[in-house]
Amino acid sequence: MTQTLLHQILDYANRADPYPIYEELRKTPVHHEADGPYVISTYYEIRGLLHDPRISSDARNLAPGGAGPLPEAAPEESALPPGFLRLDPPEHDRMRRMTNRHFGPPHSPRRVDGMRPELHDIVTGLIDGLGDPGRIDLVEQFSYPFPVTVICRLLGVPREDEARFHTWADTLAASLDPDPDADAGERDRGGKVAHEARMQLGMYLAGLIEERRKNPGDDMLSQMATAEGQDGPMTTMELLSTAALLLIAGHETTVNLITNGMLTLLRNPDVLQRLRNEPRLAVPLVEELLRFEPPVQLLPQRTTLADIEVRGVTIPKGATLWLVLASGNRDPRRFENPDRFDPDRQDIQHLGLGSGIHSCFGAPLARLEAQLALSELARRLENPRLLDDPPPYRRNAVLRGPRRLRIACDGIRA
Repeated sequence: MTQTLLHQILDYANRADPYPIYEELRKTPVHHEADGPYVISTYYEIRGLLHDPRISSDARNLAPGGAGPLPEAAPEESALPPGFLRLDPPEHDRMRRMTNRHFGPPHSPRRVDGMRPELHDIVTGLIDGLGDPGRIDLVEQFSYPFPVTVICRLLGVPREDEARFHTWADTLAASLDPDPDADAGERDRGGKVAHEARMQLGMYLAGLIEERRKNPGDDMLSQMATAEGQDGPMTTMELLSTAALLLIAGHETTVNLITNGMLTLLRNPDVLQRLRNEPRLAVPLVEELLRFEPPVQLLPQRTTLADIEVRGVTIPKGATLWLVLASGNRDPRRFENPDRFDPDRQDIQHLGLGSGIHSCFGAPLARLEAQLALSELARRLENPRLLDDPPPYRRNAVLRGPRRLRIACDGIRA
């Protein structure tokens, strides 16, 4: 039986190269299958909807079964209130404003750039510890530990607790990417392990928040726990949901951005050589990566709050939307030669970090992490090469990236 386009998007077999499916999708910019979501695949339409106040991100507005063929959230995930990523104004605006007060301009303009020396030290330490240059798994040895360590430093997790934090983060990351070939018993065990990790992380963060309220430091968690701004203080539950959001959303996006980036560079050795010789190329290069191989492929589970017309199609109130960002980023109506990786591309207003009120909160930090990581890998790895191409991909259709990226090099420069 022929798969529908919707199920081809989700099919693990297409993770290595979903772009032919996206090209097919764009032939029908508003794609709808019986009892399924409305799938939007073209740049201008996606961008317009991301800025449309008639589109809700609040899961409470989803109709039963509104996730379509995507798995529903596990019941234990609802123990915390939704993070601001899954809220609409005015709740969204209040929570995001309170969090951003301690992360970016105007109140904390140097928070991210001030971490640059520390980020460089973490990158250096991870590259120093890669071990045998003939057998490197870049995901396990570099792309995963780097952003988790950064989140620990940002939130103020004590150094002696970072290993525990890494374990919880890895377990929760794995739970976002279930194996459909596993039997029911394995899936049940995996769910229990993830639930236990979520509980332990929640209890740990609750204790850390209480400690920071008594003895605040200069870390972000301390500042959120003790702030008294125009919106009042965050409750403990709001702090927990925000910290969990920063951990999972920031971690997963950056892992995939760095891994997809290195894979793309190894497939484009001329660009890799340029980056080695021109470190400043890292800035436009990361922007092109966010267009060409975005870590977040699609935004599912958006809901229409009113009838909306898109390209002559009326999407009814209460419908579920999937916005396929990665397809929009390859739309030839918006980008010339969209399937070509070109770090010199001009006018690169991509959708790789979203747009509108829900644009990626951690975008400045994710960009800086990727710029430092890729430029240092390019500089220090001698003659790097892929051992598997394509590499094995994670099964997640929303957060797309290799599960492993096995590479070899002739040596690691000091």
